[in-house]
Amino acid sequence: MATVVSMINMKGGVGKTTLTFNLAWYCAWKMRLRVLAIDLDPQANLSQYFMGAERYLGHIQNKGYTVVDIFHTPILSVAGKCIYDVSYCYNITLDIVASRLELAWNLIDPKCKIEEILPQFLSAINHHYDLIIIDCAPTESILTIAAYKSSRYVIVPVKPEFLAAIGLPLLAKSLNNYCSKNKNQKLEIAGIIFNDQNKDMYMSPEEISSCRSVRNIAENYGWKVFENKVYTSRFFPRGSRERQPIFNTSGVYTTVKDNFDKVAEEFLKAVKLR
Repeated sequence: MATVVSMINMKGGVGKTTLTFNLAWYCAWKMRLRVLAIDLDPQANLSQYFMGAERYLGHIQNKGYTVVDIFHTPILSVAGKCIYDVSYCYNITLDIVASRLELAWNLIDPKCKIEEILPQFLSAINHHYDLIIIDCAPTESILTIAAYKSSRYVIVPVKPEFLAAIGLPLLAKSLNNYCSKNKNQKLEIAGIIFNDQNKDMYMSPEEISSCRSVRNIAENYGWKVFENKVYTSRFFPRGSRERQPIFNTSGVYTTVKDNFDKVAEEFLKAVKLR
């Protein structure tokens, strides 16, 4: 049975999708885990990171299967068609269920029981994987509930900037409401990851204050804050353009790769895969 982890922050712009992309690659490439990424954001940024903009556009124009089809087609008939190998011929298992903008239409369709269908889909295919990682939209919706219902753990990426902590109380309220109604499910925050942070010696007073606010909120809720942080680097955007993880990005410094390795190792321990 795969471990299912949702990447969630109710605030956008925290680098959640870039972090998800690189964690998925790390777990598949360096740890040889069988990994499935699910893009549950109508903006489909994770899909484009993995597939490349041109290939993704062609896929959509050719009416290729996406996560939307899972919610409107019998699961067993569509499951294999929605899963794409994005390992670029490397001898690893790294797949994605892509998203598309039409996913947003499901949010206003009361007949589409997304929160029930997604767990059923994962139940049908999760024996093929060790890790399933879900990239969630930065708003609370029925998609969030579907991610909760499918997951064992939640990871919260946070960027240390003005209003960094604004999404955390919203997430706590959302998660508590869900857990109070689903007492038989084990679901927990595995940790908060500071993402796209300047190195400590270069942090501005605003960043320092933001980190303090996040830590205070985390302490109040009993949430773990990762010891290791993903430091700001121009190589992450380059890697996204190249469709390569940070450790395969052209010209990347060893210190950047080593830093991300530490974050990824802490992630694996937090979700009990190490």
